[in-house]
Amino acid sequence: MGFPPAAYQPRPGSVLDVDRGFYDRIAAGARELVTRFVVPIRSGRAWEVPAGHVCRILITPDGPQVGDLNVWNRHNPRERLWAARTRQLQSAHVTRYDRLWSTLPYLRPLVTITNDTLESYGVDSEGGRVHDLLGSRCDPYVNRILSDEDFDFHCHSNLVRAVLPFGLTEFDVHDVLNVFQCTGLNSQDKYFMKACPARPGDFFEFFAEQDILCALSTCPGGDLSIPLWGPQARDPLEVCRPLAVEVWRVDTELLEGWRPPEVPAYRGMHGLKL
Repeated sequence: MGFPPAAYQPRPGSVLDVDRGFYDRIAAGARELVTRFVVPIRSGRAWEVPAGHVCRILITPDGPQVGDLNVWNRHNPRERLWAARTRQLQSAHVTRYDRLWSTLPYLRPLVTITNDTLESYGVDSEGGRVHDLLGSRCDPYVNRILSDEDFDFHCHSNLVRAVLPFGLTEFDVHDVLNVFQCTGLNSQDKYFMKACPARPGDFFEFFAEQDILCALSTCPGGDLSIPLWGPQARDPLEVCRPLAVEVWRVDTELLEGWRPPEVPAYRGMHGLKL
């Protein structure tokens, strides 16, 4: 039995028609390390990535770990990652050449993925895929519903603390890209999570299409090999590990002809008349 074609079909030359050769050159070309840091377990950190730079999130030698990523336009936090539209324009799980799209009325790429060592994971025997846009971040509110307990270090809370130094608040934290997270939908069309398949040295890398602010939470579920809720749930502290982040300055010659994407040319008034 075949499947229907994708609903959103790019036209040649549009911003959805990615120049793969350009991003391959970015991935393989000369670059200079600007900064490197490690995000400890059950914590969060925010950092800036200038337009035309590359950011890499790495699995450390400690072992697999899931990370929840938020992205904003550095100069306008109202423009931020739109997980739902990215699922439609790209896919529910993203990899090399996919883009993370921003909210209306901006609707343009925030980043383009340039490298992913888990790209070959594909679809496993249970329908799991990695780098998830299906689910959102874990948060203390749903945890209270599911467990009747308070816990202050869910990804939502980690991200809230991380962005405060940049003048943002809990209201700016949004649906995430779950980096290294393996998820899918079961036979009842319900969301499931599996143990992270990443290994030390695996990484997920993206090119900043504009000046961006990123925030990353090291999930308190660790590698998700231990259930967070339900009859088998217990504290997964033993499988919580750090994640490393690197920001690289790309050789300027590689950027020749590139420019930050513009917002769509729609100039209508949504049918309103003044």
